[in-house]
Amino acid sequence: MAKMVIKRLGVFSVAKIYSVVMAGVGLLIGIPVGLIMIIFGAAFMSSRSEGAMGGGGFGIGIGIFYMIGLPILYGVFGFIFGAIGALIYNMASGIIGGVELELENADGGYASPPPPQWSAQPNQPGQQQYPY
Repeated sequence: MAKMVIKRLGVFSVAKIYSVVMAGVGLLIGIPVGLIMIIFGAAFMSSRSEGAMGGGGFGIGIGIFYMIGLPILYGVFGFIFGAIGALIYNMASGIIGGVELELENADGGYASPPPPQWSAQPNQPGQQQYPY
C-alpha cells in the first residue's frame, strides 16, 4: 500500500465541486419544500373569497423561489465557502502537514507503463528529420 499526503488543494477546483454539490443539496431541499408551499398557498387561495388574493399568492411565490432560487443560492454559497475552506486547508497543511492517504491498487492486473525506448532528442537513430 502506498502512503500519500495531500499537501495542497486547488482553490478554484474545490470551490467548483462545492458549488455543484451544494446546488444539488439545494435542489433536494428546495423542490419538496417549494411544492409544499405551492400546494398550501393554492389551498389557502381557494378557501378565501374570490376577491381576496391575500397570503395564498405569497405562498405560491415563496414556493417557486424555493424551487428555483434556493439551488442557486446554495450553489453560490457553496462556491464561496468551498474556496474559503480550501484556502484554510492549504494554510493548515503548510503548518501541520496534509491529510495522509493510504492507497492500494484495486486491479491486480495493472502494471506501470514500460519506460520509453528512445529519448526525444534530435538526431537519434530511427527518427525522421523534420525541417523547421
